[in-house]
Amino acid sequence: MYIRREKGPVYVVLPDGSKLTRSDLPPSNTKRWVARRKATVVAAVDFGLIDAAEACSMYHLSDEELSMWRDAVHKHGAGALRVTAIQKYRQL
Repeated sequence: MYIRREKGPVYVVLPDGSKLTRSDLPPSNTKRWVARRKATVVAAVDFGLIDAAEACSMYHLSDEELSMWRDAVHKHGAGALRVTAIQKYRQL
């Protein structure tokens, strides 16, 4: 029996002390992106669980879209990822 080993760390520790593993990531066929799923992907990229290129290919995202998610979280927190809050946090 062969067990496939994923490249990169098995888990990362987040600032609040919780662990984020690959099994915590949303499924790769996700169609409905709620703020919590977006925030999980951003945290995985920011803390080195997966790199940005892997996240974009896994979730069929553009570099620009992932970059917008990351900027929103860094500037305003995870609440800025909510679709209903886009106008509130949009920078002109």
